Amino acid sequence: MNATTAPSGSTRPTGRWSFEATARSSAPVDVVWPLIGEAGRWKEWSFLDRSDLVETGHPAPDGVGAVRRFTRYGIGSREEVVAWDPPHHLGYTVVKGFPVRRYRADVRCTPDGPGTLIRWSATFDTKIPGTGHLMMAVLKLVVTRFATSAARYGDQLQGHGA
Repeated sequence: MNATTAPSGSTRPTGRWSFEATARSSAPVDVVWPLIGEAGRWKEWSFLDRSDLVETGHPAPDGVGAVRRFTRYGIGSREEVVAWDPPHHLGYTVVKGFPVRRYRADVRCTPDGPGTLIRWSATFDTKIPGTGHLMMAVLKLVVTRFATSAARYGDQLQGHGA
């Protein structure tokens, strides 16, 4: 399948600050991908208590243009899907809810033997001068937790014959 990218979207990072988190799952890509690619599945494996779509994308429902809402205790973010190439690549930007500007993340799921390597890279610019190091530490911690939680949940599903 060809990658789908928003007309104004780029597959290249745009922010000044960048980081990457990786995790490995014993589950194959076809088990791990839906956990990350389908917004509604995030609440199954992450610390979020709400994960859903505000707007559907193309292809429906989670493709390019989809707006995803993720919250914990009513606080969270809205993200727009800007790249969609199942089951290997999801790109998104934050529309609302992050204390940074131009946040762009790309999540790639690639086969790693019988399992999956999740590589989550992101870039952003700061809103408040002097907060770059702090925001990078916080965002990398959160993204690392997402990557490892998705990988572990994939392991659990694989162990139960998913």
